[in-house]
Amino acid sequence: MDRFFDAVLVRPPANSYVNCVSTNPAKADIDVRLAKDQHKEYVSTLRESGLRVIELRPLEDFPDSVFMQDPALLGSRRVVISRFGERSRMGEEKALQDDLSDHRVEVGKIQFVSYPGTLEGGDILVTDHGIFVGESRRTNRNGIRQLSTYLDNLEVKAVKTDLLHLLCGCSYLNQKTMIIAPDSVSPELFPGFRFVTIPREEAYAADALYLGEGRVLVPSGFPKTIMKLREAGYKPTEVQMSEFYKGDGGVTCLCSPVYKLF
Repeated sequence: MDRFFDAVLVRPPANSYVNCVSTNPAKADIDVRLAKDQHKEYVSTLRESGLRVIELRPLEDFPDSVFMQDPALLGSRRVVISRFGERSRMGEEKALQDDLSDHRVEVGKIQFVSYPGTLEGGDILVTDHGIFVGESRRTNRNGIRQLSTYLDNLEVKAVKTDLLHLLCGCSYLNQKTMIIAPDSVSPELFPGFRFVTIPREEAYAADALYLGEGRVLVPSGFPKTIMKLREAGYKPTEVQMSEFYKGDGGVTCLCSPVYKLF
């Protein structure tokens, strides 16, 4: 299997999800019941791809906690627990740490990003040719330096981004290929990579999850992205994401992979 992980952690949306931090004007229209149904569909799709999916409990005290990508970077040998740049989310990382113990999740040595560093998982782009980390509103240079120290056997490179998170505009697929919305993230940040480029109006679909063997999980409703992926030899699988789009979340945001690379 040519993906970097065989297990992922997910957390269902809490009833409080309507109070998530979001700049999307449609946030007021979030339907929590529909979000829960969409999350179940997402989990089923991951399982159908052969992934082991570890479902954690919802956290009513943390409306954004469905976005499991952010609290930590998980690896089979090392774990880096985030320090949130978004203050309202502080505490999610402690809940995740408790869950790792309670569920006996097989992960590596746990290390922590400390003040004044901030680091959120949505800014971390893992490839087999190094790790790129978005220096953003949520992740600062100090947090990136700490991550680089913890992952000392891998190249960790900071890249500037104006997006909420770096992965809002690009995702790694395989064979040194990325899917990218060039109007949101410059391909020049990733020298030597190949790109599946998607148009500005479908930029949301650049946040995609590679499932292995050419399969790519993408949000439904983006026909140009589907066409581009197929032309590049990939097999896109669509999943409904409307309620997570309203919360400023994408396909990768909903799970935390346990990477085999570190």
